[in-house]
Amino acid sequence: MTKSLISRRHFNRLALYALAAGMLTAALPQLALAQDALATAKAAGQLGERPDGMVGVVPGAPDTAQVLAQQVNAQRLARYQEIAKGNGTALDKVQAVAGQQLIERTPAGQYVMTAAGQWQRK
Repeated sequence: MTKSLISRRHFNRLALYALAAGMLTAALPQLALAQDALATAKAAGQLGERPDGMVGVVPGAPDTAQVLAQQVNAQRLARYQEIAKGNGTALDKVQAVAGQQLIERTPAGQYVMTAAGQWQRK
């Protein structure tokens, strides 16, 4: 029981770091345009959130969606790496926490990827 409580505390701390990273990313001016483009592409059903904290291209999306996904994912990965390094945590754990939060915050009607790798509308 103690081990699971410690794990949960560690998970909550990681969740806070991931959330802070997301807020910092949105605050940077050069990323604001990418965030707007991301929101537009997600609302159009071209991009969706994945469990690994990255965005993915929904089948049938135009080529521009792939370019945007690559840009956003490069920015996200850089932040996730900073968070992991700063906390002495594995990168995949930071990505998993971020992915869970991003999927939870995804509005109804937008795409999210299931753990099985399938796209579905939320």
